Amino acid sequence: MSLLSIIIVCLAGFFGAVVDAIVGGGGLITTPALLAVGLPIHLALGTNKFASTMGTFSSSYHYYKSGNVNMKLLKYLLPFSAIGSAIGVFSVLALNPDFLRVLVIVLVFIIGGYTLIKKDLGLVDRFSGINKKKIKKGTMLAFPLGFYDGFFGPGTGSFIIFGLISIFGFDFKKASANAKLMNLTSNVVAFLLFLTHGKIMFQVAIPMAICMAIGAKVGAHLAIKKGAGFIKPVFILVSFALVIKMIFDLI
Repeated sequence: MSLLSIIIVCLAGFFGAVVDAIVGGGGLITTPALLAVGLPIHLALGTNKFASTMGTFSSSYHYYKSGNVNMKLLKYLLPFSAIGSAIGVFSVLALNPDFLRVLVIVLVFIIGGYTLIKKDLGLVDRFSGINKKKIKKGTMLAFPLGFYDGFFGPGTGSFIIFGLISIFGFDFKKASANAKLMNLTSNVVAFLLFLTHGKIMFQVAIPMAICMAIGAKVGAHLAIKKGAGFIKPVFILVSFALVIKMIFDLI
């Protein structure tokens, strides 16, 4: 791996982590960068998962310190994120994840469009506590998105944020904070499984991870400081940018 290639993936990692810490979707910046410098798909996914885990840990820590994380809720959801992620990794090691691209394009487009149309969505925190019905819906969100994160990954954070707003009434800031810990859980499980299968190129993953940890800190700081009014337009912008990027990749 040349020095130029490492610099490219490190820059992609930094900017991907900034975006990911705010609204998710950073994997659609970092994974293509790893593929562009010549890594095979499974090695690219494993290397990205290691680096993104470091970035997600950084942003999760800052969100947790800010007081925007609801651990009373997450204690029910995180185990399902972990189980889903483990099944997803075992599946991707046996299959090619390319068939998911079209589905992801459609779903991200729908989410971005709905968020744009619903002017008040996620701008006010309407969280009113948890009950059995909401917890059940939350686990039904956590498991498939944990699976998706282990199987493919890009866009997971955006899906979780939208789901948490829809189910629990969080604003974008609190949804982003809680989504990060769910994302961290599935990332750690996936990273450990990719590690045991030798699918991580550490000469790329380590410098990329450092850059992603810095980028995640910057992104989390912006999100916490500027709040839901800043995060929502970024969410919409990133959603449509991800759709365009994935359509371009398919073509």
